[in-house]
Amino acid sequence: MIILPGPASPNLGKCLAAELDTNLVPVYFKKFPDGESYVRIDGNVENQEVVIVQTTSPPQDERLMQLFLMSSAVKHNGAKTITAVLPYFAYSRQDKIFVPGEAFSVKTVVDILETCGVNQIISINSHSPAALSSLSIPVTDHSAIPLLAKHFKKNGIEGAVSLSMGKKGLAMSKEAAAIINGECDYIETRRDRHTGYVDIKEKPLRVKNKTVIFFDDIISSGGTMAKAVAYAKRQGAKKVYAACVHPLLIDDAREKIINNGAEEIVGTDTVPSQVSVVSVAPIIAKALVGLGV
Repeated sequence: MIILPGPASPNLGKCLAAELDTNLVPVYFKKFPDGESYVRIDGNVENQEVVIVQTTSPPQDERLMQLFLMSSAVKHNGAKTITAVLPYFAYSRQDKIFVPGEAFSVKTVVDILETCGVNQIISINSHSPAALSSLSIPVTDHSAIPLLAKHFKKNGIEGAVSLSMGKKGLAMSKEAAAIINGECDYIETRRDRHTGYVDIKEKPLRVKNKTVIFFDDIISSGGTMAKAVAYAKRQGAKKVYAACVHPLLIDDAREKIINNGAEEIVGTDTVPSQVSVVSVAPIIAKALVGLGV
């Protein structure tokens, strides 16, 4: 097995190679003055099982194009198999056609990857794992919530109340609570279908004088998380933490959440950021071994 770290995930690629004790082949990349991407595989991949590690967080289109170019180059240089690791899977939120005439985005991305030679995909906490099972090449999705929970436990935060955003996310808080040895619940949310605005519905929480950790798959603008943190504080929570797998943290999202009472934001390295303190390399390594790569 050979690991190719894409330009968007150099550190995660190195961590994964170390975790698996396998070879790492560097990828040279640059951007032309007109904005076009250039990549070159600086090593031999012929007859090798190649694993490309490339997150596709913003700027999504640029990082996807780099991934397409890397995959195509690996294919044309005679790789035996190609596994694409997409720690953050861009366009996976569009997991079906909602309105007639719109693009089925995630299917389009996967179709292009298949054309470029990718045999299978590994993702982390994608928006709708069930929808990915119907695509043209195998996609396996894995949860990084246990890694986040173990991080808090390792740092002495045990017995905290694990909360999720909405009832649909309750599985995440249950997953975390089993590790932290605390209770779990969810904040009730409602989204306006037309504006996308998310509001917090009043719901009593058993958090008075307790430490609370919100677990979510993604923090983007930070608006909903900020409201949830403020609500938990109003309910009497002693300390509140925010944890997410994909810390996009667009614009002032981090400051917004901290200013509303969060002690800290903890994220993983699916998206490189100043809060990405938990590496998903161990679960990717386990997934690759499980797939027989």
